[in-house]
Amino acid sequence: MRLSEPRVPPIEPADWGDDERRGLGAEGAELQANLGGGEVFNVLKTMVHHPDLCAAWMGFSKHLLFDQTLPPREREMAILRIGWLCQSGYEFGQHILISQKAGLTREEIRAVAEGPDAPGWNDHERTLLRAVDELHGDAFISDAVYRKLSAVYDTRQIMDLVFTVGQYNMLSMALNTLGVQLDPGVPEYREYLAL
Repeated sequence: MRLSEPRVPPIEPADWGDDERRGLGAEGAELQANLGGGEVFNVLKTMVHHPDLCAAWMGFSKHLLFDQTLPPREREMAILRIGWLCQSGYEFGQHILISQKAGLTREEIRAVAEGPDAPGWNDHERTLLRAVDELHGDAFISDAVYRKLSAVYDTRQIMDLVFTVGQYNMLSMALNTLGVQLDPGVPEYREYLAL
């Protein structure tokens, strides 16, 4: 974690008014339920500080997390990689848990942090991770990587990949800057990777 305490303290659900509930909306409740229910995540308790932004962001986030065209395992590889590149402890930590449900092993999660040249990836997985690296580094996927992606992905899948990387890059910036702290039970990513 870049900050040891939040710059923007989360608002507990017991303290929410109509604006906060409107900001989270049905999409926020569905997102929380699909990710295991229980206590509301700190990211959501922070986002409700700005109900209009939260409401606009929820539909986009829900699409990219649950309704997009990428296979869940590959979606999680992309999210973990951009979270790692942004050094977002919250993002990477949350998606350790989500990626395990999508079938990634601890060794594969470690390899995502190492990048596309880590041993064990097949050519498509290596290309996927390289695309994330290129988007992060240059806001562009090179022709060579795009051709390889196009051999496996259709146009919608490539678009979902680009928007997933963009969304989680943006979210990582917000999480890092606002100081959103880990939720209970979420592993600290550096400790997890060191095990």
